Amino acid sequence: MGANTSQVSELSESQSIRNLIGPDAISENEPFWNQLISFTFTSPTCSADAKLLEEAVVPLAKTLIQNNPRSGNFGALVRVFLSRTKELKISTECQDQLFIWQAHNALFLVRCLLKVFIREMSEEELHLQFSYQERAPGTYDSICEDLLEELVCNLVHLIVEVPLLDITYNILFESVTTLLVLLSYQLFHKEILREGLIYGYLTKGRCLSLTSRLVKTLLYNFIRQEKCPPATHVLQTQTDGGGLLYGLASGVASGLWSVFTLGGVGTRPGAEQEQNPLPLSNQSLLLLLVLANLTDGPDCPNPYRQAVTSFKNTQDTSSIPSPQPHTFQINFNSLYTALCEQQKSDQVTLLLYTLLHQNSNMRTYILSRTDMENLVLPILEILYHVEERNSHHVYMALIILLILTEDDTFNRSIHEVVLKNISWYTERVLTEISLGSLLILVVIRTIQFNMTRTRDKYLHTNCLAALANMSAQFRNLHQYAAQRIISLFALLSKKHNKVLEQATQSLHGPLGADDRTVLPDYAQDLNVIEEVIRMMLEIINSCLSNSLHHNPNLLYALLYKRELFEQFRSHPSFQDIMQNLDTVIGFFSQRLEQAGSDLSVERVQEVIKKGAVALPKDRLKIFPELKFKYVEEEQPEDFFIPYVWSLVFNSGVGLHWISQGIELFSMDSP
Repeated sequence: MGANTSQVSELSESQSIRNLIGPDAISENEPFWNQLISFTFTSPTCSADAKLLEEAVVPLAKTLIQNNPRSGNFGALVRVFLSRTKELKISTECQDQLFIWQAHNALFLVRCLLKVFIREMSEEELHLQFSYQERAPGTYDSICEDLLEELVCNLVHLIVEVPLLDITYNILFESVTTLLVLLSYQLFHKEILREGLIYGYLTKGRCLSLTSRLVKTLLYNFIRQEKCPPATHVLQTQTDGGGLLYGLASGVASGLWSVFTLGGVGTRPGAEQEQNPLPLSNQSLLLLLVLANLTDGPDCPNPYRQAVTSFKNTQDTSSIPSPQPHTFQINFNSLYTALCEQQKSDQVTLLLYTLLHQNSNMRTYILSRTDMENLVLPILEILYHVEERNSHHVYMALIILLILTEDDTFNRSIHEVVLKNISWYTERVLTEISLGSLLILVVIRTIQFNMTRTRDKYLHTNCLAALANMSAQFRNLHQYAAQRIISLFALLSKKHNKVLEQATQSLHGPLGADDRTVLPDYAQDLNVIEEVIRMMLEIINSCLSNSLHHNPNLLYALLYKRELFEQFRSHPSFQDIMQNLDTVIGFFSQRLEQAGSDLSVERVQEVIKKGAVALPKDRLKIFPELKFKYVEEEQPEDFFIPYVWSLVFNSGVGLHWISQGIELFSMDSP
């Protein structure tokens, strides 16, 4: 690797690389290092290229692992990088691109080697690799620096101190990526790691004072959604067929510009950006989620979680100091906009969940917005395409809805927002529908999908809890939404009868047949279905008891299919809740009979609307209000840490991990 563009295939043949990984020590003052880090290498941003790079680096890194105890060249490379970063802020102010480029290249080499080191050795052994250094015979090195801690702190400093500009974009991306790599020990352990050297550096050491600034910077990187600057932004390329060449001496040697424009000459401009146009935003969000989900230490809570859960709006002028450490202010409007625009990815949905669940300031702000449809519609679209999403993403989207429906103002306001032509909803043309009715349709569709495919009780529970929270506030339900509520009940009723029949048959099986193993399955199925039926009856009852006159379409659908409910009237599990439905069905059936036979749809609706006003409220039995609150399970880290790392594994820009050795999750995880 020298001043010319380098390709993956050239790595093993590069004399500079062979010297770096060889047995001979190279002093950090040698001109060799300038030559080594003056290369233009196209850092990969898609998985195929990242895989090629990984395969090329692994044998080189393994050679260095063997030779480094003698040469100390890895430590020398780290020190070369650290020496370059001391002047980085000044270099940025002076637009010194050459200096920034070389610092980036040094860090890129460190990161590539570290990634293999971490897979091959324990943290203690890694620490040793940082400590080896060349010593003259007979001399004693009294400097007792911790080079690994120095690197970690330096990266954090770099991320929070160096402004995000075109010329700094790539070194900031590389700094965030290197921190992710340093934390990736978790991937190779099945159990959740609760301590360690790198964990300690970030949560207790010198980095601790920068916690709030790091979290704020990572959030702003996500908010800004900056695209990677194109190579042509500052450079002229020399097209002689040999790749991109830069004149180092002229001071325009900004090889880092080609970092995200794969392939050199002849590459279609922006081809790679189509695949991953926002590498810094993506990587910053992944690092933020990893940091926020680190476990609490035995003697100290996770400072990054404290920062994520306590930050305030820049508009908040209250002078009351926050009792939480590591708090800061950020522009909530900008954050809200980014959350609305980027909901298609797992990691953004997970960030929204984290903020809604854990940051009361952000939750209050979101619930106060008058444009909630911008946030809710992308969530509903995730659920609508449940077949294409992984189960974790669906859970997060559902729990977000559940948390939102805990708020009565939200439940009222969603029925006031009228939407037109929802293009992604393909079952039926919805020219005009309220956000509330659409939410009901999508949640019911999710329940029906779950009944026929995954049969996940947890999914059912959350869907029904969200509907239950909304039920007392149902207003002017769309005709189709009302039909779907009753259709779901019909489906449950049919399923109940079928399972009941199967259970009965198994009891009266042929003599001597061993059906005892079958019976518990039917009993369990029956129990689950009856729980769901009970919940659906409570939801319908809650709507009738609280907002009967606001929902003529639901009354119409209920009366049209009233025979569905007859079998549950005498059922011991449903007798109490059926009283109100019986009262309503009986009252309206009588009024319809009095109105005559062969009534038109319009006439039936007119009778229903008048009857809804006339029905005395005291004839309906009052039940406790249906309210469900989301509570995180005990030891949530058992779910969230593998989930976050599966997102890093699958979505980390330019990172490819060989699946062999990954212990934290099974390779078919999301």
